[in-house]
Amino acid sequence: MSVYILVVDDEPDIEVLFRQHFRRDLRAGRFLMEFAPSAPVALQRAIEIRDAALVLILSDINMPGMSGLEMLPIVRAARPDVPVIMITAYGDAETRRRALENGATDLLTKPIDFAALRLAIDTRLEQAA
Repeated sequence: MSVYILVVDDEPDIEVLFRQHFRRDLRAGRFLMEFAPSAPVALQRAIEIRDAALVLILSDINMPGMSGLEMLPIVRAARPDVPVIMITAYGDAETRRRALENGATDLLTKPIDFAALRLAIDTRLEQAA
């Protein structure tokens, strides 16, 4: 069974950045990363990925149309089994509070600390195994 991590961000360079940081894991087949350019696309994919194990959603907060914070309670209702880590350039206390109240597991700030993110991913992979 394939293990998926869904990354939601409207910035195209995020995919390149993530693929670069996790290239060894992706080549080794530890997990697959799928990228959604918007919250509506991510919601659709979160519901569709049933035959494989969706183990984590990483979502930007500020996106055009539906924000990550607006998506969060919807995706948590549809997939309560999948933790969501929010990513934002604005890590203020109010944003953190809103994210955690709406069901986020954690909130990471940009620039992303990939060591912390790797730890979160490793923890989730161990829990899903």
